[in-house]
Amino acid sequence: MTRRLRLAAPLLLAVAASAAYTDYASARRKLDLIEQDRLRAGAHVELTDSELSAYAQHEAPAGVRNARLEIAPSGLVTGSALVDFNAVRRAQGHPPGWLMSKLLDGERPVSVTARLNSANGQAQVDVQRVTISGLELDGRTLDFLIQNVLLPLYPDAAVDRPFELGHRVERIELHSRRASVVIR
Repeated sequence: MTRRLRLAAPLLLAVAASAAYTDYASARRKLDLIEQDRLRAGAHVELTDSELSAYAQHEAPAGVRNARLEIAPSGLVTGSALVDFNAVRRAQGHPPGWLMSKLLDGERPVSVTARLNSANGQAQVDVQRVTISGLELDGRTLDFLIQNVLLPLYPDAAVDRPFELGHRVERIELHSRRASVVIR
């Protein structure tokens, strides 16, 4: 590695970290405006997928890293991260049993693709596909995991059923690489 490249590497890392922080700060500021009900009726708040990714990365629980969100032109949203399921369980105060600790030890690449439908102050998230360590889960297997793993761990998770958006949010429109939050 040349001397110039050795000197530039820390600078590039600092610039990348600064961009991620700027995206997080921007997303946090926009979400604060929504949560504080400070926006006028008809307002549209645009969140880019880089802002949403930075927010997800910053707010991810212990055991989750490299969180990223991508909004496709079709309106599908894909979230991905490296997840250590045992670390997540321990952080929640539920240490895994011996068998689960052996089966789920270490980080796994996880990807979830879902469709978000929203209108009239309500939304619904329909999970289309989950991939863990390259193994794709869908159909009955996915339904089983949602009912027997996700919901017992996160009983407030609203999957495949409508939920209230709150804070006068009328709907969330998904476009290629961005989400638009529309205020009533």
